[in-house]
Amino acid sequence: MAAEDEAELSLLECRVCFEPYGPDGQRRPRNLPCGHVLCGGCVGALGQRRLECPFCRRPCGPAETSDCLPLLQLLELLGPAGRLAGALGGSAGRGAAAPAPAGLGLRLCLGGWGSLVNPTGVAACRGTGRLAVAHDGKKRIHVFGPSGLCLQRFGERGDAGNDVKYPLDVTVTSDGHVVVTDGGDRSVKAFDFEGRGVLAVREGFRLPWGLDATPKSEVILADSEAGALYRLTADFGRGELKKCQMIRAQLVSPRAVAVCQTSGAVAVIEHLKAQGLNKDKGSTRVKIFSAEMDLIGQVDSFGLNLVFSSQMYATAVAFDKEGRVIVTDVCSQAVICLGKPEEFPMFNPLISQGLFYPVGLTYIANDSLVVLDSGDHSIKIFSST
Repeated sequence: MAAEDEAELSLLECRVCFEPYGPDGQRRPRNLPCGHVLCGGCVGALGQRRLECPFCRRPCGPAETSDCLPLLQLLELLGPAGRLAGALGGSAGRGAAAPAPAGLGLRLCLGGWGSLVNPTGVAACRGTGRLAVAHDGKKRIHVFGPSGLCLQRFGERGDAGNDVKYPLDVTVTSDGHVVVTDGGDRSVKAFDFEGRGVLAVREGFRLPWGLDATPKSEVILADSEAGALYRLTADFGRGELKKCQMIRAQLVSPRAVAVCQTSGAVAVIEHLKAQGLNKDKGSTRVKIFSAEMDLIGQVDSFGLNLVFSSQMYATAVAFDKEGRVIVTDVCSQAVICLGKPEEFPMFNPLISQGLFYPVGLTYIANDSLVVLDSGDHSIKIFSST
């Protein structure tokens, strides 16, 4: 069976009865509070007394289920004769200048409305394969295992010291700590994987936003309002901040950040204000700095449009193992490879279908690519097929 057919079965069929979802009645997809989805018929059959999720065994009542709106919207989009391959498996990007590499297929889809609410950031623990996701739910941080099971939830919404008011991004250090930027009180907070708060840095930031960890467990952080990048050095195990150093200034509203794990290069996305008559529509610029913080490359929407007739509004950035720069683009609802800094500009779509509003990006083992899609509140994992 082709990979796109497997993806179609996984996404558009109930995983209990293996019958296709539909818009009405017993075939209508229903969210469970744990985030898994069943058809209405299976919800009714399994929940005659007390419904228990057949995948994670979390109990709930039939009244606690809700329509899975992203799947219903996808069914409406595809129509009666539609195929998921048209939404997920296409390889030709809009305005692409080079063919997309073959073999990236959807392997796993996690979360969904009811499990994740307006997610903003995703990060991987390279040692364990666990994923940390920041979102707007009651517990702001969810940790998923490699199989997709949610292992931990923490970061209560509130005003206490270890609460998280509004998470903007998340990273995981090599020594196993989850670090979150909190736009609510303009702080950076660190937790262990059990959810215990170990460190909070509240002084000196105007609006901390994107962040990523270096191989030495340092954290590179963008302060959007200050227009600066910082390097945080801490002993997270002891809860001690050793140093908070500004390493680059005079940036324009920097947000997403990525660190190359091999070269130490740093990528940052600047959000530029609109100019001229089109004042409601801004643009983005991707800048790459060496480990010594020298500018070694940049690309923006204007430059791409001149060469490839392609617009880009980048929301997240990552490096692959070869040092190529990968971004999520909400204009084309795609994941784009921009190449290495010395190769700029390139425009090579890696994933050009099946995304709604991609806002997060990271790599895990076996070169699998994790995309956080805020449009349907999900985590989508793509791997070579």
